Amino acid sequence: MIVKEVSYQVKNTKNSSLYVEDILGRDLRTASLAIKHNLPARYQDITNDQLKRLAKETGVSHITLLAKTRDDILGVRSSDPYEIGMGTKGWGYWYDAYNQLFALQPVSVEKGLTLPNYWTGPIEVASSNPNHIDKWGYYYDGSTNYIINPYFRDKITDYEKRFGPWKIIKDFTREEGILELTVFNPNNFGKKEEVVRLNGNKYVRISAQPIWYGKYQYQNIATDAAMIKKAVKTKQNQSYRGDLNGKMIMKTFVPVFSKNDQPFVIGLVYNYGIIQEELRHELVVHILLSIAIMIIVLIISFIFSRSITQPIGYIVEQVNEIAQGNFGKTLKLKRKDELGLLTENVNAMSNHLLSYVEDLNQSKKLIEYQAYHDPLTGLLNRRYFQEKLKQIINHANNTGETVSVLFIDLDRFKQVNDSFGHNKGDEILKIVAGRIKDCFPDDDHAIITRQGGDEFIILIKNWTLTETKSAAERMVNNLKRPYSINDNEIYLSASCGISIYPEHTNNIDTLIIYSDLAMYSAKKEGGNRVTVYYDKLNPSNIERPRLEAHLRNAIENETIEVCYQPKVNVELGTIFGAEALVRWTDEEFGVVTPEVFIPIAEDTGLIQQLWDLVMRRSCKQVSKWNTNLTQPLSISVNFSARQFQEPSTMLQRVKDILAESNLAPEHLEIEITESILLTNSSEIVHTLKSLQDLGVAVSIDDFGTGYSSLSYLKDLPINTLKIDQSFIQNIDQDFGNSQIPEAIINLARSLHLDVIAEGVEEEYQKEFLRSKNCVQMQGYLFSKPLSKDDFEQFLKNFH
Repeated sequence: MIVKEVSYQVKNTKNSSLYVEDILGRDLRTASLAIKHNLPARYQDITNDQLKRLAKETGVSHITLLAKTRDDILGVRSSDPYEIGMGTKGWGYWYDAYNQLFALQPVSVEKGLTLPNYWTGPIEVASSNPNHIDKWGYYYDGSTNYIINPYFRDKITDYEKRFGPWKIIKDFTREEGILELTVFNPNNFGKKEEVVRLNGNKYVRISAQPIWYGKYQYQNIATDAAMIKKAVKTKQNQSYRGDLNGKMIMKTFVPVFSKNDQPFVIGLVYNYGIIQEELRHELVVHILLSIAIMIIVLIISFIFSRSITQPIGYIVEQVNEIAQGNFGKTLKLKRKDELGLLTENVNAMSNHLLSYVEDLNQSKKLIEYQAYHDPLTGLLNRRYFQEKLKQIINHANNTGETVSVLFIDLDRFKQVNDSFGHNKGDEILKIVAGRIKDCFPDDDHAIITRQGGDEFIILIKNWTLTETKSAAERMVNNLKRPYSINDNEIYLSASCGISIYPEHTNNIDTLIIYSDLAMYSAKKEGGNRVTVYYDKLNPSNIERPRLEAHLRNAIENETIEVCYQPKVNVELGTIFGAEALVRWTDEEFGVVTPEVFIPIAEDTGLIQQLWDLVMRRSCKQVSKWNTNLTQPLSISVNFSARQFQEPSTMLQRVKDILAESNLAPEHLEIEITESILLTNSSEIVHTLKSLQDLGVAVSIDDFGTGYSSLSYLKDLPINTLKIDQSFIQNIDQDFGNSQIPEAIINLARSLHLDVIAEGVEEEYQKEFLRSKNCVQMQGYLFSKPLSKDDFEQFLKNFH
């Protein structure tokens, strides 16, 4: 009876623990998505205090961020101080799982639970703090430079203490004669303890612990280990008697086997002295009153047996029903003994399980809704779209149907947000969602999703291109109707791009990209229109080898154009310089943007020739202009990291070009990015100082978007900070979002550096900068980048 009850409790606890473990694992994935939504993409922009607050908000115990180094994967940020700086290279299959996540591959270590972009390891002792047993989750989808690692602490341990076999074991050991009840792990008991040493700690893994439940005070390790091994091997009970802890005892080892898990052994220790005394007493009684006592004993035994076995049979039968999922079932057994207490505990466990499952189902429904719906508009979200698109494409592939993807983006929505505030913007997005649904009322054919911001995607099944385009045009016309918000009429329009499966592509991801490209083409044509994807929209169709060949010819033949964007001092009302910007128009490919050909130039080694061309042409041109100007101009040229690979060669080339163009060094400014500062090698510092000593000014371009620190700014030879245009363009008309540019201006002043703002496009942006004593500016408010002829005309006409 004892063995059956304890083994049942052990099996039930293990199964229930695994079930709860999987639930916790999935809860951790849900928490991971919420954590990703609330964190920047780079761990360098995250603090440990942020993670502490976020852990509290998402309901997890702790959050750790894991990042790749050259030869390890480390804990770089964490709400748990023990996890910071923790290396994982010696963790076996855990380390393999992290590498597979970073490679965006499904985890295949056959441990834990694997979901898309996610893996949750088995319950284990925490190597960073062996005082705890944790359940971890790991999420990585490529949008960050770190793995998100939320985890629960000691939850399974709490579950086992509340619902595990501990209470049953304790109750049985209260019985007279039963001294000890222990559940052994036959794989590890009696063997040398498998101590794991990691991160300066040592501990024993859960799977390697020799004893699962109960105490082991009557120790006889060598004999017990042999008995346990024999019991498992023979699948039969093993017993022996002896003197331990001053008592004559009898030990019995009972092997228990389950279909899907490793066997375990239950060890029972009896007080054999009590048994001997009882036997002697019974012998005397039997000799004196053999017949009478036998009759009485038989009657009493029968009554006692029925009073015990019937309730236990009833309890076991009811517990079996509960184990099969009939939670909330109440056992009715009016007894005040241990069986009555057992009945009360079973009823409590049944009610707890019922409440837990009900809460779990409600939470599951809520989580499923939130996981697949946009909270603002109630439309389906990006996650649902991505999962549904794959199913629909597979179905269409089998049936030969078509699938249309409509990518919608509102025109000038940012201006609405800036002018009326985000609350009004959200109200407009709700109206937009309603109008889109009105245009596609048939749920069987159209799936409408909000991707985020002012972007919407519609998935249409088995419509022709003509039907799709007609419906899209009706929708665009509907969206341009006025929006009435608090007695204000707001006018918006929308751009829509269309791609068709399988007409345009058989690839799911490419299908979305094509619709996005078509949408941007519609915007370039003025917006408020529908554009169907066609091949020339996709820059990837350009054969890179031919593009490289054309770029090489353009550089060799010097058909690359250099444009000049004026730099203005608004306090003095003068043009004090210009920035040299490279442009390329090819006969075959048309206008090729710097974003396309600059990376190609860097990959192919052409960047040095391109830089040399820009330097020579711009220095020569400014020198020519300065001969006719009373106040000479300076020219700013961008230097890439490639120029600093051979600093001494670059320094000599700058001197040669200045001499050839007859341009004074003080009229040249080099612009470097913050990434160059990261190396901070003595050779680079020496080169920059040599340029300064020559008279050349040094400016940090796009300041505020990289990794600069005060120590770099203080120690390196720098003359000017250029505020990145993203900070300027975020400034509102009421000077909102102005903290960062104001801080950069104050920082530059405190370090006695000049400061210039780029990307100035609005009058109020200029006025804000002027009010903060930043008077040097460039941007479309003054002029776009100009050809040399247009720049000369601009100089003549400037007021």
